[in-house]
Amino acid sequence: MKLMYFAWVRERIGKAEETVELPATVNTVGDLMSWLASRGEEYAHAFETPKVIRAAIDQTHVRADAVVAGAREIAFFPPMTGG
Repeated sequence: MKLMYFAWVRERIGKAEETVELPATVNTVGDLMSWLASRGEEYAHAFETPKVIRAAIDQTHVRADAVVAGAREIAFFPPMTGG
């Protein structure tokens, strides 16, 4: 599965995207954020407050309880502000 990171999420992790094989225990976006946070210090820092991170599955905004099965890509980004 392709994961994409934007803004400060990307800066904290140190990469814009990666392809990963998800463990069977990852069923939702929330599960995915928890799993990512366990992958190392940079991921833990990026996902230390998962409630503020927004996610999109195949370019559609979703909540943390959205199922990831069948997704081609999942993007993570901080809240957007107007301007």
